[in-house]
Amino acid sequence: MKNSPKKVYVGMSADVIHEGHINILKTANKLGDVTVGLLTDTAIASYKDIPYLNFKRRKIIIQNIKYVKKVIPQDTLDYVKNIQLIKPDYVVHGDDWRSGVQKKTRDRVIKVLKNWGGKLIEPKYTKNISSTIIKNKILEIGTSPQNRVSRLKRLFESKKIVRLLESHNALAGLIIENLKFQKSNKTREFDGMWSSSLTDSATKGKPDNSSVDFSSRITSLNNIMDVTTKPVVFDADNGGQIEHMSYLIRSLERSGVSAIIIEDKVGLKKNSLFKNQKNTKQDDPKTFAKKIKKICETRNSKDFLAIARIESFIVGKNLKDALNRAQIYAKAGADAILIHSKNKTPQEIFSFARKFKKSESFIPLVAVPSTYSKVHEKDLIKNGFKMVIYANHLLRAAYPAMEIVAKKILQNERSFEIEKKIIPIKTIINLVKND
Repeated sequence: MKNSPKKVYVGMSADVIHEGHINILKTANKLGDVTVGLLTDTAIASYKDIPYLNFKRRKIIIQNIKYVKKVIPQDTLDYVKNIQLIKPDYVVHGDDWRSGVQKKTRDRVIKVLKNWGGKLIEPKYTKNISSTIIKNKILEIGTSPQNRVSRLKRLFESKKIVRLLESHNALAGLIIENLKFQKSNKTREFDGMWSSSLTDSATKGKPDNSSVDFSSRITSLNNIMDVTTKPVVFDADNGGQIEHMSYLIRSLERSGVSAIIIEDKVGLKKNSLFKNQKNTKQDDPKTFAKKIKKICETRNSKDFLAIARIESFIVGKNLKDALNRAQIYAKAGADAILIHSKNKTPQEIFSFARKFKKSESFIPLVAVPSTYSKVHEKDLIKNGFKMVIYANHLLRAAYPAMEIVAKKILQNERSFEIEKKIIPIKTIINLVKND
């Protein structure tokens, strides 16, 4: 009687397939029937950026490689759940995980395999090639509007919270695009950009009352889009006249914007952070819902998200009013709700979140912690928030820094005194690659 083939388990992200993956799978196939535990988008997003290809597409590719018998999802970085289920004779992984983010995972795999005499096989890591290297090369070329539009929705589906930072010009966009922070072997970065009407107006020396029209704002936005690849969410104030909204939506989607946020206020815009909101009026919720429906009817793809911003707390209305509006807007087709508050603590929005989470109409929540800045992202996650927007911080940082430099030059009648406090000209030159 012929012996059954040995069971072999290979865990991988396989975002962009390359020779290293093939070497691993070829080695594994020589040992027996190969089951690939393909990391889900959520698993990958737990320690780095979301994959270039989503899980469904990656699975199609892997299951059509001749060395692979079966593909199953691996929901976390940890292999233990899957290998306890399969009880493979072998686990195959490149030797690169002996250090770094996956070292502890490797140790657990070895420990669990001992329970049934399984072995860990570690082929030599293929040098100078990785999905990350290939992805970075692709990003150097740029991204298509379609890919950029869809990216935010994928982030919503994959990450515990999506983190946006205000970008008021292309230079700010490059900071958001490139800045990464390493902690506990995980990469932390901003997931996208917030195109703020406040900061866009301020950089043009104009008040935040819709005095800068959408055409002008989209021109500024395109300058940012030219040098970045991350998703952009557009602050459209109240969206303007409903009859004109279809033109705005088409322009934004064509440019590669991932989402639009419109607020339920009417009349001349008054920034929500002003203390005096006496003459500020909220739109009738059913009338505002028509704007949301208009966005949904106009967009070419459901990947372009419509986010409704509720101003009930800003204008002094109660929780009941905010909840009623949220349900109406969700039923109209909104993909998320931005519940706005100018309180110094997040308790107001957390109260809203607790109630709204019980509703059948619940959709993801968005927070803008400009006034309640002590709140941690983990607490937003705990209370049902899926996106956080740091809405004006880069401009607020830039203005005083520029003012200090200008003042020092005036004081000293030369620039020598501030040279050591500002970045070298060479750094500015090298911020943008010269093709």
